[in-house]
Amino acid sequence: MKKLSQLFLIAVSMLAFSCVPMKQMQELEDKYDKCEENRKYLNSENTRMEKELAEAQSNLQKLERDIKELERDTARRGVEWRQLQYQYGKLRETNEELIDKQAQLTSGTQAENQKLLAELLKIQEDLQNKEDSLKLLAYDLKVKEEDLSLLGMELESREARVKELEDLLSQKDRAVRELKDQIKAALVGFEDKGITVEQRNGRVYVSMEAKLLFASGSTVVSTEGSKAVVQLAKALEGKMELTVLVEGHTDTDEMRGSGPIKDNWDLSVMRATSVVRIMLENSNLDPLVLTAAGRGEHNPVASNDTPEGKAKNRRIEVILTPNLDQLFEILENSQ
Repeated sequence: MKKLSQLFLIAVSMLAFSCVPMKQMQELEDKYDKCEENRKYLNSENTRMEKELAEAQSNLQKLERDIKELERDTARRGVEWRQLQYQYGKLRETNEELIDKQAQLTSGTQAENQKLLAELLKIQEDLQNKEDSLKLLAYDLKVKEEDLSLLGMELESREARVKELEDLLSQKDRAVRELKDQIKAALVGFEDKGITVEQRNGRVYVSMEAKLLFASGSTVVSTEGSKAVVQLAKALEGKMELTVLVEGHTDTDEMRGSGPIKDNWDLSVMRATSVVRIMLENSNLDPLVLTAAGRGEHNPVASNDTPEGKAKNRRIEVILTPNLDQLFEILENSQ
């Protein structure tokens, strides 16, 4: 609903402001919507990716625990198997001794022969039971070894996937840090004139206070401000894997007068558009990666109760977002 209201205000401002063609304002509105959708999508995908990475690491730890338990169980089964082999050998020796006794006592009494025969049958039964147990244990050991092999392969696969995700995240963070450092270096002469460069949420934010760029209530960029904007645009040349969102922001002071600028929405959008035009006119940046948008007074960074806070809120923010298509493609292919 808030977004519909904003669009309605922009539409009214466009109709009222005869200096800005309807088609141009519609393009700005469409690009702003697209940028907002991309920003929400990137935030949700980043959260999902971090959640998936945490789940993969948790599963990896569980698999490692299962493998250790399976290794202990396999060692235990091996000991039991060797013990049964030893007992089986002993029983065979005993059986052979009884067969010898039977041969020796065939001339003995019938009662003694029956007793020896019963003992022989009992030993043979025990021997058969031990053989059966040994076969079952051998089969169980084989199954455990197969399970261990499968778990090992699954563990290797998950480890490779986790490492790939970690490497991509590391590359993304490194690229954002390098971009921030390059922008800082390009704007080094303006650090004490109201320009800050920060890295947040996987993006680079270049904030320019309005006092550097515009006179009060104006949308015309000053000479000094144009120098800073041009240097920023030059620093972004050749950066094909970026989207550039230029946002205008105001304080809560209402616009007065009967000129073409009706309110803070108009002022913020037109100031952002002025900055984008300077960037395009003084660099080889692709217009497709640039978006101009206005937030009016609705996204302050400081309190509007003091002159200092209002000065900070009157600003242009250039938000640089790296292209994460490769990362999303890998995530989709691994699902």
